[in-house]
Amino acid sequence: MSYKRLTPCIFIDGGKAVTWFDNREVIAADVVALAKHYSEMGADELIIFDLSNSDEEHDEAIDLMKKIHRVIRIPMIAGGNIRRQEDVKKILYAGAKRAMLNFSKQTSIELIEEVSKRFGKERIAVSLNDFDALFKQQHLIEEYSTEIVFMHRLDLNSVMNITEIPCVVVTDTMEQNEILKILKCDGVKGVSGMFISQKRMDFNAFKEICAKEGIKMTSFESLMDFSEFQLNSDGLLPVVVQDFKTNEVLMMAYMNEEAFENTVKTGRMTYYSRSRKSQWVKGETSGHFQYVRTLAIDCDKDTLLAKVEQIGAACHTGNRTCFYQPIVGNDYDAKNPLQIFENVYHTILDRKAHPKEGSYTNYLFEKGIDKILKKVGEEATEIVIAAKNPNPEEIKYEISDFLYHVMVLMAEKNVTWEDITKELAER
Repeated sequence: MSYKRLTPCIFIDGGKAVTWFDNREVIAADVVALAKHYSEMGADELIIFDLSNSDEEHDEAIDLMKKIHRVIRIPMIAGGNIRRQEDVKKILYAGAKRAMLNFSKQTSIELIEEVSKRFGKERIAVSLNDFDALFKQQHLIEEYSTEIVFMHRLDLNSVMNITEIPCVVVTDTMEQNEILKILKCDGVKGVSGMFISQKRMDFNAFKEICAKEGIKMTSFESLMDFSEFQLNSDGLLPVVVQDFKTNEVLMMAYMNEEAFENTVKTGRMTYYSRSRKSQWVKGETSGHFQYVRTLAIDCDKDTLLAKVEQIGAACHTGNRTCFYQPIVGNDYDAKNPLQIFENVYHTILDRKAHPKEGSYTNYLFEKGIDKILKKVGEEATEIVIAAKNPNPEEIKYEISDFLYHVMVLMAEKNVTWEDITKELAER
């Protein structure tokens, strides 16, 4: 494991962040704000532990995980109070990269094979409190999970002689030298606990300390030096910026060497402003940050392509993209699924706002939610029946009918396609 991670952890109890000792002292009333703070300060990953004892508190913790996932730009691992497969599903659907099973509990040991086969072993981690648990359950852990979270300071060299699964060590030490020692262990992919989870922790600064100790951290590392790029007449590198999910072109800007290095170091897109003659971090005033996913140079090495996660609008006008003014042609794609869904949905909304006599859509709205739900259920059943028919045209027709009625339901409940696609993207 070459590159290491700094992974703060949050223990949730009663909707608040608490210490992981027995007294469970409250360290933050706003769990979501704390998670966002860690993300913005340069953490690489976040571990969430749910310490709840009741179903009600567990659901509250799941809701907090969803909110956390929406504001952080780093992976999240979460666990706690997992008693059945449904709990793992809730955690993963809340946005966790992995669900963490506590192997100090027999229920987790019994559950791991089932959830690993359903969700994939890459989505499962295990937490261990002692060396014996690893020794006893080594076969299960290696076959059905891809990460170990150690909740104890162990003889890590001995641990690595038993398993090759990468691990994160959650430790109560406040000694910097001890943290560095842990990170230098071959099988350790990250460190967490009290030192790493300090509110005042500057992760980027600590990564520089690690680098001086010969520890490779997960900050992006360019495979090419800036001097290898072909700059324009102003000594700048043009940058085309795309949304990493949709490939939508968002904007075009420029970088000098300082901006490029800052982008690679922090993971936030940083540019050189020709008008101000200074570098600027995209979003530093608006909050509309761009988080790096990939950087690629073109064949002539004179233009950079950045695929980013865009927060809010990319354009200073408030538009999603700077390229919002068509001047020649029409970029409408008649077969673009989302555009078709959007058009049908907006037609349904128009019928709701401006009823038309004889409209079936208006008939459904007039009859109300019970009628709409009845039709959604009927159309779902029709899909099942059509699926048993060898004629593929029938199931196409029934799925189309079902989707139309679902969109009527969406309009009735004020749910948009943007809401749905955002939810799917976060899973």
